[in-house]
Amino acid sequence: MHILLVTDAWYPQVNGVVRTLDTLTGLLRAAGHRISLLTHEGKRTFPLPSYPEIRLAMTSPGAIARQIDEARPDCIHIATEGPLGWFARRHCLKRGFAFTTSFHSRFPEMIAGRLPVPGIESLAYAILKHFHAPSSATLVPTPTVARRLEGLGFGHIKVWTRGVDTSQFRPIASSMFHGLPRPVMLNAGRVAVEKNIEAFLALERPGTKVVVGDGPQLAELKARHPQAVFTGYLKGDELAQALSAADVFVFPSKSDTFGLVMLEALACGVPVAAFPVEGPIDVITSDRVGCLDPDIGKAIDGALACRRQDCIAFARQHSWQRVAEIFEQSLVQARQMPLAGHTIKTRESW
Repeated sequence: MHILLVTDAWYPQVNGVVRTLDTLTGLLRAAGHRISLLTHEGKRTFPLPSYPEIRLAMTSPGAIARQIDEARPDCIHIATEGPLGWFARRHCLKRGFAFTTSFHSRFPEMIAGRLPVPGIESLAYAILKHFHAPSSATLVPTPTVARRLEGLGFGHIKVWTRGVDTSQFRPIASSMFHGLPRPVMLNAGRVAVEKNIEAFLALERPGTKVVVGDGPQLAELKARHPQAVFTGYLKGDELAQALSAADVFVFPSKSDTFGLVMLEALACGVPVAAFPVEGPIDVITSDRVGCLDPDIGKAIDGALACRRQDCIAFARQHSWQRVAEIFEQSLVQARQMPLAGHTIKTRESW
């Protein structure tokens, strides 16, 4: 199949959405599919308010329509709800092309955290429900997310899990935090208010707190917690070394829909401490690899008792190959589901 993937989230952004889509495209190409990407590359961009490292494309519906028509794909997947996603959705509805979408992030909660206006979260969910309504399938990362969105009136929900590259994320002998007081408690990801990193850094307990990543809250947290270690973004083997050198991975976020980095930490042999909320409850499904507790300090204590070998074995059960298979199956099914009020069009009818 020739698959067109439309995404506002792409390099140089560093996040779970980009890593998921990048890994997916590699696996689909290896399986013999042709993949075309419609991203912000080659377009003028502007920074997302409060997230300057995330840049959105400055383009027009007509320009996106031409790109889609020139690509002549067999299947279209709209991965994000940004400008590219909306313009691609508009063209698909106009032309009667079936498409799938995916729900990656809890943007309504993120918006409400930055703009505490009464009703804004409900309004944001209403907009997202409108966005995803015409899709043949809306792919979500966990059963918990599926149940929540179905409860909000979203339809055509399909669970599309996540995996981990155990050739990249593996136990690596590392002296990265040598000499620091133990235990080393590490968090990695975007340093932003919705990640709830303050709940981790505010803990009073022995050891060393490490934050790997960058983002809009970095300067504030560095000033407030000078005793913590902030490394900035790490990638590839450097990230695997940092994870391997930690004693416990602390995931305080209450807004993530999955938390891919938890699987990456487990693959490096590091147990996870987190709150019992959406995301962690679908990832840390065994008390042998981590601990979920409303008290994050107690969660850390519980996770420190886990064996590293159990964490590695658990992570190896989560294959990216299965992720690619679910995605491919969803596209095949979408081609057989006509859009409401439209005659389904295939590549032959472009």
